Amino acid sequence: MNKLLLTLLLLSGLHVVNAQEQQEEKKFTTVTEVKTTNVKNQQSTGTCWCFATMSFIETELLRMGAPEIDLSEMYIVREAYSQKAKRYFRLHGKGNYSEGGQAHDVMNVVKTHGFVPESAYSGNEYQGDFHIHREMVKSTKAMMDEIVKNPNKKITPVWFASVNGVLDTYMGKLPETFEYEGKQVTPQKYAADLGFNTEDYIELTSYTHHPFYSKINLEIPDNWSDDLYYNVPIEELMEVMDNALNNGYSVCWDGDVSEKGFSHRKGYAVLPSVKETDMSNSEISKWEDGVENKKEKTQNTSKEPKVSQELRQKTFDNFQTTDDHLMHLTGIVKDQDGTIYYKTKNSWADDSNKFGGYLNMSESYVKLKTVAIMVHKDAVPKQILKKLGL
Repeated sequence: MNKLLLTLLLLSGLHVVNAQEQQEEKKFTTVTEVKTTNVKNQQSTGTCWCFATMSFIETELLRMGAPEIDLSEMYIVREAYSQKAKRYFRLHGKGNYSEGGQAHDVMNVVKTHGFVPESAYSGNEYQGDFHIHREMVKSTKAMMDEIVKNPNKKITPVWFASVNGVLDTYMGKLPETFEYEGKQVTPQKYAADLGFNTEDYIELTSYTHHPFYSKINLEIPDNWSDDLYYNVPIEELMEVMDNALNNGYSVCWDGDVSEKGFSHRKGYAVLPSVKETDMSNSEISKWEDGVENKKEKTQNTSKEPKVSQELRQKTFDNFQTTDDHLMHLTGIVKDQDGTIYYKTKNSWADDSNKFGGYLNMSESYVKLKTVAIMVHKDAVPKQILKKLGL
């Protein structure tokens, strides 16, 4: 009886400790922070790539001395759909035609079409309360799938106008001019007058299946345009991010948010210290029932695992690190234990968590789960620029 009582007391004590650990909230202090614009909401669309990059551009304009501007994400998205449609057609329906994209997709549109304020283009002609693109994307893709089958034995020259007509019906035609400060201006002139130059920005990644210090075509599904990234060792990629944020530049971030340690609701992302081994296909699973019997849990350490270049490559190669989501890094913070985190502006609305739509991603999480970044060239340390031939 005494042994049983002691065991129950110990288990009860462990339960209390675990409950306290779960309830303990992380407390963050600011190390450095870049002034940015309000958190936006991508709503029911897969357009995080545009929301993150437009937030990045708005922040760059602030850094350059412009007033705070709310730029239209859907202006960029609308033109990107047209470009995707053309490429999908040229590849005979074998390419990627979806809602996803990359930071360079925004820059490619800005280069040719400029940008406009939100007031000049809402991108919602379907009388909905929020943006939702599934029906539009599925219907236009279905059109192109039939077109590339070439049922007439000769592609008609109106196919692109037909697809564009559907896109315009849902989102509206892109404005050729709009009113700004009492006069009509083109989107291209508007961007130029604000001093924004797309050539000032580069994308970087870090994987060993390509040579370092070269421009590479990163094999991720949403790089539908086959744009090129500079490939650098992970320590130098982290150095670029730190140098940028410590010198008044923000970072457009592309990475994986599928880890169990990622919680937008709680406001932070860490690498899990508990490794779970799936036992569902093992011999024991044939005889034992229950979730706990099918999951073998082993505690590694109370700290996050150490991240190496090799671990990055392994998780990328086996699809544990995937191109899930783009967000915007706007600062560096520390928790009460001194762990470094990157302050991250998400695009899931400012009321999506108690941190105003922001979360903090740990240094280890960012080191492992970053797929690519975009920064201003001046934010890159000179010795790294030299290695890249810039």
